[in-house]
Amino acid sequence: MENDNIPFAKPIINNEEKNAASNVLEGHILTHGPMCKSFENSFSLLHHNINAVTLSNCTSAMFLALKSLNIGINDEVIVPAMTHIATAHCVSHTGAKVIFCDIDSKTGNIDPDKIKAKITSNTKAIIVVHYIGLPADMDKISDVIRGKDIYLIEDCAAALGAKYDNKLVGTFGIAGCFSFYPTKHITTMEGGMLISKDKIFTENIRKLSSFGYTKNLYERSTPGVYDIDKLGYNFRMTEVAAAIGNEQIKKLNLFLDKRNSNAQIIRDGLTGCNEIEILPSKMGKSISSNFCVNIILKKGGAELRNSLILKLKENNIGTSVHYPVCLPTSIYYKDKIKNTNEFLVAEHFASGTISLPCGPHINKKQANIIVEKFKECMKELI
Repeated sequence: MENDNIPFAKPIINNEEKNAASNVLEGHILTHGPMCKSFENSFSLLHHNINAVTLSNCTSAMFLALKSLNIGINDEVIVPAMTHIATAHCVSHTGAKVIFCDIDSKTGNIDPDKIKAKITSNTKAIIVVHYIGLPADMDKISDVIRGKDIYLIEDCAAALGAKYDNKLVGTFGIAGCFSFYPTKHITTMEGGMLISKDKIFTENIRKLSSFGYTKNLYERSTPGVYDIDKLGYNFRMTEVAAAIGNEQIKKLNLFLDKRNSNAQIIRDGLTGCNEIEILPSKMGKSISSNFCVNIILKKGGAELRNSLILKLKENNIGTSVHYPVCLPTSIYYKDKIKNTNEFLVAEHFASGTISLPCGPHINKKQANIIVEKFKECMKELI
């Protein structure tokens, strides 16, 4: 039955995607070929003809953005304390220092009022994460870094289709980085995309993602002949992944509509629950793409949150946690941070956050079941 199990996420892979993948496998080009180019063109068109390059994942997109900007040892990059570990690790892999900043209690996004105190003469970039699909306050952030030699990189891993001031996220800074992991708005199995208004910057990313070749497959007048002018990597997307992405992006608006509808049902249904805070789908100029419905428990912390997750699981409701640790207090980073007591909002979120499903794999009836079961489980635990 349809309500026997409601997973947190389930990729919508139909015959169109399967046929597209099969067609690639019947051919002889399985990487850096026409499917990747087509997917880039579609993604570019979606974002008003901005430059785009397919990559292996969102992490590689952020890492290559930093590398292309020559960010490394002795440099500093500001990131929110509440985000996926990839946002911080991509900075650490360059040799630069991660500078964590606390978040806004109403949105989960980096707090613009706290960024200024984090800026030093070594600050070279800030990575803004649009938390769970809700865009950060780009006006305030832009004001803070205006006139300074600080690059703005957008982590849009969970925010495809989200808008700030009626503009799609990923188009505000030097680079917008996207994820196509199976739980995301569209999937390529694994995969990522980087977009930028700067064509030279984007082409440099393309080179870095493919070993530093001077000529790609289609630029070689003599097959197999090229040179290398950069210390590059191998972060390319496969043709099969891109073929799936080509079909998925055609369905993006449908997927977004279903997410928005499901999220509204769940938010409306849980309004009035005094024990929780529900992060908004709209805030000022920000309109969320509703990656999930994010709940913050007011009291009880991780112990209650974990019990609630298990109780919901017993009732066949899948959940996730975004994210279970305030990064400055994580095992890896805590010894690298001078003061771990300044991230109180991020710590509150990390201990009490729970993500409810609202993806296109569920229908309105199931969205109402999520509300019903959530209330029942909360009542049993408190």
